[in-house]
Amino acid sequence: MSGKLDADWLPGLVMQFQRFPDDRCCFTYLSEGCHALLGLAAPALLQNAALFDTLILDDDRAAYQASMAASMRTLKAWNWEGRIHIASWHDIKWINLRSTPHQGPDGMVQWDGIITNITHSKAQEQELIHSRARLAELSAHVDSVKEQERRRIAREIHDDVGGNLTAIKMAMALLVKRLPVDDAQLAQRASYIDTLIDRSIDAVHRIADDLRPAMLDFGLVSALEWQAGEFEKQTGIRCLFSFDFLADKVLNDAATALFRIVQEALNNVSKHAQATQVTLQITQTEQSMRLEISDNGRGISVADQNKPHSFGIRGMKERTSAMGGEFAMHRLPQGGSAVSIRIPLDLNINNRSET
Repeated sequence: MSGKLDADWLPGLVMQFQRFPDDRCCFTYLSEGCHALLGLAAPALLQNAALFDTLILDDDRAAYQASMAASMRTLKAWNWEGRIHIASWHDIKWINLRSTPHQGPDGMVQWDGIITNITHSKAQEQELIHSRARLAELSAHVDSVKEQERRRIAREIHDDVGGNLTAIKMAMALLVKRLPVDDAQLAQRASYIDTLIDRSIDAVHRIADDLRPAMLDFGLVSALEWQAGEFEKQTGIRCLFSFDFLADKVLNDAATALFRIVQEALNNVSKHAQATQVTLQITQTEQSMRLEISDNGRGISVADQNKPHSFGIRGMKERTSAMGGEFAMHRLPQGGSAVSIRIPLDLNINNRSET
């Protein structure tokens, strides 16, 4: 069986293509798949290689030329994918060109390769991208709704339950004043009830703060200062917080998302890092804001980051992505780990939803 017949049985279009130092180009061989793929007869393309260029969409032509020139210069494989328009068929296709260059005489380069139709796989790829985008939008919407619900429940607990408990405590104080002074058992019971009321009030405040800290109403900086203090108090791990930007640069949803990221990062430190100190630092440039949470613990490995059930890390990434930001987590050279988030400031300026 001849080489030509073998080529004709291959999927796609097998080709030999030459380019000369003066930029002249020509095809020297084209398999039988030429017309089926490009809508051009092989003899016509062999006679005029420029016909291939006319098929390439304007938006993709520069990349095609650049990839060819780079392969000619370096003699590395020429791999390009882009779109062609076959006017007579009213059809736009994605094609992939893969070829190996060989240096010819007088600076000429010849490529031996294959061109295949990748329209179907590109459509699947685009659908996957769109599906991921829709899932990201849904995730961001769910987070937003969840935060709104947390805010509503926290306010109801604080205002209604907390208000009722305060009223009960005041009523209890009036009743205690009317108790017989010589009834020690009744006084003891009243003191116990008063203690229960105080515990309940503390629990209401704690639950409301866990749902949504009231300090968020005063801005991201105030909320993070409060969170750093609470973390240090609860874990005994020193937590340092510094910032060098105006508090009103980050507003509402973005501030809440960053606060939740810090909460999750601190939670990871307390559970896994074996650290004695954590540093929260916010810096800014003209276009972006950077938040870094670093510790002096044992450090996180790549394997730990990629565990399938690392939902905390995944949540931090998704929150950052929803803000159009960049997320990074890495082990520090001196020991410990760092989580870094960079978000555009224009997002925060435009994000002025009601609290």
